[in-house]
Amino acid sequence: MHSVTIISGTNREGSSTLKVAQYYQRQLAQKGLAANLFSLTDLPANLLQTDLYGKRSEAFAPIQQLITGTQKFLFVIPEYNGSFPGVLKAFVDCCDFPGSFYDKKAALVGLASGKYGNIRGIDHFTGVCHYLNLHVMPLKIHLTSIRKELNAEGNLFEPDTVKFTDEQMDRFIRF
Repeated sequence: MHSVTIISGTNREGSSTLKVAQYYQRQLAQKGLAANLFSLTDLPANLLQTDLYGKRSEAFAPIQQLITGTQKFLFVIPEYNGSFPGVLKAFVDCCDFPGSFYDKKAALVGLASGKYGNIRGIDHFTGVCHYLNLHVMPLKIHLTSIRKELNAEGNLFEPDTVKFTDEQMDRFIRF
């Protein structure tokens, strides 16, 4: 049973999203919570042809197994055109319904290169989570100007950002 999985919510190679997801994974481990990390860069390239509408490919089967075995998710979601990436929605649509997410828990982290930290996209994804009966933790983080927030080692370092992400992680552990 995989109790916690962090989802890096884009398939863009070399993304800040993956760096933030890895940061959360490291920080949670320091707090005693081991978490899996799944990046949407690891989705099958032909996902739309092979895994929608109840079809299941051999390549997606272990991903589905990970999702089914997860009880708590932490989604790290970049802003794409004022919302969340379409690949994240396609991923959710490919997962078994309702068993993949039903009555499980999630925390949400939004990020953007601009000044709003994907507020709209996190709200949009919250609506998807509610439809799936995936319980969303009320404290949502919005990381703005993400390129200025990460240092060369891939760590968040601005004192307020560290404080608020740390608070979210502590609440996520208890959630």
